Amino acid sequence: MLTKEYWKDRYQTQQMGWDAGQITRPIKTYFDAVEDKSVKILIPGCGNAHEAAYLFNQGFTNLYLCDWAQEPLDNFAQQHPSFPKEQLICANFFELEEKDFDYIVEQTFFCALTPSLRPQYALKMAQILKEGGLLVGLLFSAALDLGREGPPFGGNKAEYIGYFEPYFSNLSIEPCLNSIPPRAGVELFIELTK
Repeated sequence: MLTKEYWKDRYQTQQMGWDAGQITRPIKTYFDAVEDKSVKILIPGCGNAHEAAYLFNQGFTNLYLCDWAQEPLDNFAQQHPSFPKEQLICANFFELEEKDFDYIVEQTFFCALTPSLRPQYALKMAQILKEGGLLVGLLFSAALDLGREGPPFGGNKAEYIGYFEPYFSNLSIEPCLNSIPPRAGVELFIELTK
């Protein structure tokens, strides 16, 4: 069900209900404390890439965006004409060849994947992060009652630890204290070290 055509249709019909419309507070707060603007960052499943827009405007230029659908990448390029086009990657994340990232930002990509792909997600993240690199961002907690077929898909902390523990250390997966109001109480902030 979750094919390239599925995502193309979701963007064309603007059915992106979990899009916050801007960078969310937890990710903004985290990256506002990162002083080295030269770090290599990936935002997989970037969608409308509000996080990328913010980070790019803050001086993070070694920033890569990956999405399976071309539409959001084209929209981002149009809105940010000075962003390097070679850093906009239209590809299946699991076939991504770029690697050695210092940071990978998780913002509604994990929840968009068919849950059976979650073990592969954890492995791929470990493969493309550099040693000591960080996977940071947000996951939906079990408190989120999705009540529908299709994404976003929820989960819980114990489940998430099971996916990441084989590849990551210093697993910090904690309730998010500064979520945007629609997500208050249903997000976990993660910081995982390869």
